Amino acid sequence: MNYSTLKKTVGLSLVSLMAVAMVNAQTTTTTTTTDSTKMSSAATTAKVFGGAGQYSTWSLGANVGVTSPFLAIGGANTTSNWKAELGYGLSLRDKLAHSFSLQLDFHGGKVAGDNTDAPGKNGLSSFETTFYSGTLSGLINVASVDFLHRANSVNFYLSAGAGLVYYTPTWFFPDGTPGYAYDHNVKELVLPAGGSIKFKLSDALALNVGYTMNFIDGYNFSGADIWDRHDHYSYGYAGLEYTFGTKSKPNLDWVNPVAMMYDELYDAELRAEVAALKTRVGNVETAVNDLKKDSDGDGVADQFDKCPNTPAGTVVDGSGCPIVFPKPDTVKMAGAATASPYTNIQFEFDSSVLKTSSYPVLDATSADLRAGSGTVTLAGYASSEGTAAHNMRLSRDRANSVKTYLVNSGVDAKRLKIKAYGETHPIADNSTEEGRIKNRRVEFHR
Repeated sequence: MNYSTLKKTVGLSLVSLMAVAMVNAQTTTTTTTTDSTKMSSAATTAKVFGGAGQYSTWSLGANVGVTSPFLAIGGANTTSNWKAELGYGLSLRDKLAHSFSLQLDFHGGKVAGDNTDAPGKNGLSSFETTFYSGTLSGLINVASVDFLHRANSVNFYLSAGAGLVYYTPTWFFPDGTPGYAYDHNVKELVLPAGGSIKFKLSDALALNVGYTMNFIDGYNFSGADIWDRHDHYSYGYAGLEYTFGTKSKPNLDWVNPVAMMYDELYDAELRAEVAALKTRVGNVETAVNDLKKDSDGDGVADQFDKCPNTPAGTVVDGSGCPIVFPKPDTVKMAGAATASPYTNIQFEFDSSVLKTSSYPVLDATSADLRAGSGTVTLAGYASSEGTAAHNMRLSRDRANSVKTYLVNSGVDAKRLKIKAYGETHPIADNSTEEGRIKNRRVEFHR
C-alpha cells in the first residue's frame, strides 16, 4: 500500500469520525445542561448498589488503524524508519463496574520498517511482518465520575493485558533479496498496554480512538533475530463500538454514579417516605409529651393522677392524691394503744402506695428520728409473686415511699438509706396468702 495514500485515507477517516463525535457530544451536553434535573427513563430505573444487572454491559467493537514498529515511549528499534501499514481489530467487552471492564481483542495486520536513514543497519534494508493476536485486557475508566456534567459523553481509558501473537516475519538484505527470520512462523506471548478515548454517538454507539503498545516476548518479530532486545510494535486506531441491550437498561459507559446518588436522594417516593417518617416521629413526640404532662405540678403525670388540680405545695402519694398527716398524739391503734415506732410497714399486693393504717407508725418513727441522731436503713421486701427483677424494683419503690413520707414530715433525708431485697429474706411462708401479706413490707434497720 502506498504510504502517502494510506496516511491521507486514515487521517481523513479519523478527522471525520472525531468531528461527528464532537458534534454529538456537544449536543448531548447542551441537552443535559438545559434539563439538568432529569435523566432518561432508562437511567431512572437504575439504583445505587442495584448491581450490574440493571445496565447494558456487553459491547462489540470494530476498528482500523496504522501499525508501527516504533513505540511512543521510545526504545531500541531494528530499523531507522517505520512504514505505515494497515491494522484492524475486533473487540468484545464486559463492563463489570462503572470504572472497570474486561475486553477480549483480536487484531491482525502488517508491521513494516526500513533503513532509509541508516543503510545496512542490523544487516538488513527493510522488513515486513504479518501478525494476528488475541489478548485479554483490563480497562480502567478514569472518567466514570464527572462532577461537571450529569451524563458522561467522553470517557478516557487506560488498559493492560496479555495474550498470544502469531506472526510471520520477512526481511530484506541490503541488496534487495528477501530473507527469513530464524523461525518463519512464530507464536509468542504479547503484553498490550495503552489508552483510548470513547466519544458518545448515542447511548448504544460510540466512537473509539486509541493507541496500544505491544511488547513481545521474542526477538525476531522484525526479522533481524537480534538477541539483545525484545521486539515490540504499536497500533493507533479508530473504530465504532456497539453496546447490546434494551432501551430499559442504560449503557453503563455513560452512567455517572454521582448523578445517580443525587437523583436517588431526591426521588419523590423516597422523599414521601421521609415525610411520613417525620410525621410518625412527631406523633411519638406528642404522645411522650402527653405522658409527661403534669397540669397541677404535683409530680404525677395527668394520665396517672387520680386527684387532678391538687393545690400547689400539697404532698401527694403515687396516685397524685394528698397525703394526710394525722397528729401522733391523737392516732390510736386497736383499742386506743399508741403506735410504736419502727414497726414494719405493710403494703398491698404489687403496690408501693402507703396505706393510711401505716401513718401512725410512720409519724411515731418520724418523731423519734427528729428527736435523736444517727441513720436508719429502710429495707424493702416483696412476696414471691412475679419475677425476681420485678420484685426487686417493687421493694425499692416501697422503701422510697416510706422515705418520702418521713422526709416530708421533717426527717433529714441524709439520715435515711434505701436497701432493696426483693423477694429474698421472707419472714413468712410465701405459699400461703397470710404469709405473702407479711412479706410485703418495709423494715427499719438501725
